Formats: sequence, structure tokens, C-alpha cells
Amino acid sequence: MTGGLHLGTWEPLPAARWEDAFLSGNGHHGALVFGDPDDDRVIVTHHTLVRPNGGEHARPPLLADELPALQDRLLAGDRTAAESFTDGRPLQWVQPFHPAFRIRLSRPPRAPQVPRVHDSVRTRGTPFRRSVDFTSGEVTAVCGDRISRVFVSRADDVIVQHVTAPGPTLDVRLDHRLPGVPPGLGVGHGARLTAEGAVLSLHARYPGSDRAYTGVLLIAVTGGTTALAPSGARVTGADSVLLLTRVRRCTGAPAVTGEAAALLDLLTGRTYDDLLDRHLPAHRTAYHRVTLDLRGEAAERALSGSELLKRPGSAALAERLFAAGRYHLLSASGLLPPRLTGLWTGDWDTAWSGAFTTDANLNLQTASAAAAGLPEVGEALARLVEAQLPDWRDNARAIFGTRGAVAPAHTDGESGHAYHFSREYPLHLWTAGADWLLKPLVDLDETRGAQDPRTAAALAEAARFYEDFLTRTDEHGHLVVVPSYSPENRPANASWGTLNAAMDLSAARHALRTAAAYHPGTPDADRWQVLADRLPPHRINADGALAEWAWPGLADAYDHRHLSHLYAVWPLDEIDPHDTPDLAAAAHRALALRGTENDSAHGHLHHALIAARLGDGDRVARALRYVLEGDYFHASLMSAHYPDRNVYNADAAHTLPAVLIETLVRSTPDRLVLLPALPPAYPEGELRGIRTRFGAEVDLAWSPDAATALLRPTRTLRIDLRTPSGARPLDLVAGEARALDLRTW
Repeated sequence: MTGGLHLGTWEPLPAARWEDAFLSGNGHHGALVFGDPDDDRVIVTHHTLVRPNGGEHARPPLLADELPALQDRLLAGDRTAAESFTDGRPLQWVQPFHPAFRIRLSRPPRAPQVPRVHDSVRTRGTPFRRSVDFTSGEVTAVCGDRISRVFVSRADDVIVQHVTAPGPTLDVRLDHRLPGVPPGLGVGHGARLTAEGAVLSLHARYPGSDRAYTGVLLIAVTGGTTALAPSGARVTGADSVLLLTRVRRCTGAPAVTGEAAALLDLLTGRTYDDLLDRHLPAHRTAYHRVTLDLRGEAAERALSGSELLKRPGSAALAERLFAAGRYHLLSASGLLPPRLTGLWTGDWDTAWSGAFTTDANLNLQTASAAAAGLPEVGEALARLVEAQLPDWRDNARAIFGTRGAVAPAHTDGESGHAYHFSREYPLHLWTAGADWLLKPLVDLDETRGAQDPRTAAALAEAARFYEDFLTRTDEHGHLVVVPSYSPENRPANASWGTLNAAMDLSAARHALRTAAAYHPGTPDADRWQVLADRLPPHRINADGALAEWAWPGLADAYDHRHLSHLYAVWPLDEIDPHDTPDLAAAAHRALALRGTENDSAHGHLHHALIAARLGDGDRVARALRYVLEGDYFHASLMSAHYPDRNVYNADAAHTLPAVLIETLVRSTPDRLVLLPALPPAYPEGELRGIRTRFGAEVDLAWSPDAATALLRPTRTLRIDLRTPSGARPLDLVAGEARALDLRTW
């Protein structure tokens, strides 16, 4: 609890669905906690768990020799030419993300047996409450004198579970039988007694593969006995039970003995609280960097999450979703950045393979990383990029015959090869991906005031690709991006693969200029800058809107969930109301004409991010209202992809904090914009700890009558300050805090 804020959420009943289970994670392991006092279940996940499906061997199509002919046909006006730019393979999905198993802690049924636990809790009149504390990552379920506590340790990379008053008898087992589990999964169980209690193991080998994963569970009992049982272990007469769980991806035989020894060593001389104390510094340091207080009503702040979700206009709901979004984003980021489902799933048939969809979703989810003080998220993204850069080089060579790097639109976290494409989704034509994925890392570099060598190297690879790829020109001497693709849309009068998609133009310009800035004074930088200057300008269509394709004659198709053509507005700074008002007006017109298509959450919040950049608070509010009123959030406060909680998906949960921040504080390396697009629903509040790209932390407070800001700069420089009252330069001195009364600025 900070300043009246509830930095957590709670429910009065156990979770009946895995989608409503409370979440914990350390960016490697994840846990979905049901909190059922009679049959407690914790579903275990791990970022590396992807099922082999052929994608592990897939490579990008060898099309480079056919590229010149395709370019000739497209430039000559053949609007369907790119449909034949394929090697004829069927659509291949990336390896799907899946859960490992569930830990089940079962107490024998009581008489009379009641079919549902949440009914039995009410029938017995036993007080029940399950909660998750965002500041610690700890999930707790209390039912009478029984207390279950679970967290995933950032210090020790282990799932830690502790149960007090577990009952006269408690059965513990590892259960792989989750929805969608493949029938050919080869599963073996192991169990042995130890001085502390027992070790259980589960080894699962994927059908038709030598790849497998192993889970090891250490049971330590206080004040009772442990015996092996056919399904696992039975604990009798214990005062408390402590469980430590790890999962490892492997090939061949399991390494149970070594993992069990490591867990026993970790446990020696330590209690649950000792393990929690080891975890807290890393988690709390990150989580407490930024807070948002919208002056929610005390009575609403006290509501359970499921009750608060019934009040979509409530400031308390926005506060809690902001807090939950930062918590889930941090918890899902470590070994890798968040997947479409974050770090969690309870089903082997996860939509869209539970992959990383990089042409929109991943960047939307990580949009708040720099400003919201979560460099841990950026580091996870940097690891993904660095690990996959060799595969990105393969894509460039195979498909386009160039040096440099081309990122895929989908990845399972292992392979970065571009092999997931089809006629309707020619994702192998998308060349903007490297710049799109590197933009958050550039933002983080600007925030901390130091360039990451990994980002510099990847930018150089992106620039080298454009050097070799941008060889065709139009009648005005401008370079042409051909073929070009605007995810995941097509012109109203042409096929998907075309020319000069607005996103491709912006990405090429940004990648070349940013790579030049990262490599100043080099011949490469000079060439890249010249190349960027030869790209054509954006086109404004007959509707007065920024065209999705800058090539003359290509007609816009407005009803689509993606807003790739407005990449220049967000996340880039290429189009800005303060510097390019005419283009900003055209971008605003394009945004106003855009439909919502299938009502995907990422489409609404992408719309809101762009509207905030354009200073349209009413449009931001409308997009937020769609999401808050559309039943997109589960009781866990994790979100769904579609309305009515249809398809578990982290887009809305992780992106919403970025939207709220953009309405209040926006920065560039030399500008600060305060209150650019404040939604009318939040007339007062306080946002603390925001990081800026010019190297200062900002605290902002506002009300209908006043607004103040406190800047704590780490660099000495002059910035352009923009407030609702006007614009003026502001000189900042490193180490000297600067307080502003916005009424006088």
C-alpha cells in the first residue's frame, strides 16, 4: 500500500479457470496459482518450453535470384506479382509455447462432498481470500488457518510454495494432463524420499522428437511425515510444507539427481521467508520505480478485481490495471521478453502458438519499458535480438540476396528465421522488422545516456541491408522500397506485396539515420545518411489522410486492426504536431478513418498511443473506453485478445500502462511534453518516477486548477518544454532538481 494505492489485487473465491489464476514470474519460470484450499493447483511454465513441430528445422525461402524479376513486375504495374514470390511451401507455424505441468496439493474430500470448492468454502462458512502483491510477486490464499504462499524467485530461479496447516493428509503430485496435451507425449514420473521429505520429478519427451523437458519438485516437511504414493507423495500430520520447483528444457535423459541436489543445497538452513527475502530486492527495486495515482475512491480501491472490472469508468480501475500491467510485464521479462501470453498459459493449444508476434504485439507490450523505469524488459528484448541476429542475416541473404539483417514477423524465441508466411500473410516480405524491434532499445539507450554495443551492431546490420536492397528508383530519382509490405493489410486495389509502404519508408529512414548516429565520423555513416535522404516523402491521399502506401494509385483499406502506416508518429518522432504540423494533420485524419476491424485489444491501444502523440485526449479516451467496457480483462487482471475475455493474451495488460504514460508525459532527446492528451476521465492525479529520453526523472501532479512537475536531471542540457500553457526553452543542470508550476509555463 502506497499513498492509498492498492498495489495488488484480490478475489473472494479460488480461481475456477486457469485464465483467472493469479500470476507470478521471474522472466524464466512462471506460475498460475488457483488458490483452492482442497485441491490447490499451480500451473508451471517456462519461457523455453516450445513444442517441436517442424519449425525448429525450418529455414527462410531461397528467393534472392527471383527478386530482380519481381521488382521489375511491380514497378511495371503488376499489382499481384508478389503472390508468386514464394517457394510454394505450406504455412508453417513457429513452435508453440505450452505449460509444463501443474503441481497439485490435494486434501481428501470431506463428507458431505461438495462438487465445487468455491461452493464448499461458502457452505462451511470459512473465510477465504486470495491475493497477489505486485510489490513482491507473492500470491497468497487464506482459508481459515490454512495459508498458501507462492512466488517465483528472481534470486534463485525457482518456484517457491509454502502451505501452513495443510490438514491431516496432503497428497502432492505433478500432473501433466492439461488441456490440449498431445496424446503422444512420453511422460515418466519419479519419486524418492529424502531427510527433508521427498523429491518428485516429471520427464516429458515430445512426440517424434529427442527434445524433452524435466520438472523437479522438492518437498520439505515441518512436523510431519512423508511417504511415497502411486501418484507422488503423501504428507501426514505436518505443520507446514515447503515446495521448490524448477523446470529445464533438455535433450535425451533427464538430469534429476543434479537438479534435486541443487534444490536441497538452496534449501539448507533456509525458510520460506529467507528465500523470499533473497528475491525481494531485485523485484521491489524494479517495481517501485514508477507509480500512478488517479485519486481513485477509497471504496472502489478496496474492491476485488472482478468487482472493480464492473466499473469501467472508475479511476481506481485504471490505477489497478496500470499497477498490474507493470507487474505482469516485469514478471514476464527476463530470459526473453513477453510472449503473446506473457509467460503464462494453461493450455497446450495456445492461440497463434503463444509466440512473439513482432510486427505489432511485442513492441506494444514493451512500449512502457523505457519511460516506466523497466530496463529489465529492454534487456530481455536485447537478449532476443542478439541471439537471433545470425538468423536475421540468413533471412536477408536467402530472401533478398543482401548483407545485413531482416527480422521475422513471428518467432518462438529459438529461431529468428522468416519461415512463417502465406499468400494472405506474406510476412517474409516485411523489411521494417529490424528497425521496429530496435526502436525500444534506442529509446532505452537515450534514457540512460549510453549506447549499448549490441544495439549499435544490430543497427549497422539493418543499415547494411538497406544499402544493398534500396537499388531501384522512381521517375523523380527517389529510392523505392520494392517489394513492400504493410502488416498485415493490403491496398484496396492491389495484393499484399506492393511498393513504398509508409512503415517501410519510415523504418528505412530511421534505421539508416540512427545507425549513422551510432557510428559517427565513419564512411558507413556518411553513406547511410545519403541513402536516407534519397527516400521519398510520405503521400497524402485524396481523403487528406497519410496514405498507407506512398506509391501513386494504391488505394487505402481503412478497416484494419494494424496501424503500421503511422509508425512515423508512434513510436518514431518523424511526424510530430510541433515540428511537422501538416503531416501530423494528415496522420490524424488517417487515424480518424481507421476502423476497428475485429476489435482486437492491440488495435485499440495502438490507436490510443498514436492519438496521444497527436494530442487527441478524447480519441485516447474513446480507445480506452472500448477496452475497459469490452470485458477484455480476466479476474487475474491479465487480458484477452478480443472482447468478452476471448483468447488469453497479454497485449492489453502490458500496453495499457504505456498509453496512460503517453497521455501525461512524452519525451524526446531534446523535448518534454507535459499533459499532451489527458483523458477527461482522469482530471487529477500524480505520476511519479517517469524516465525521459533526455536523462531526467519526472514527477507530475495535476488537477483541474493546477499542475506541477519536478525534474531530476542527470545531464546538463537545454530542452524544449511544452505544456498546455505554451512552449519555452528550459535549462537543466545535472544533479539539480527543477520544480515547475505549469500555470506559469
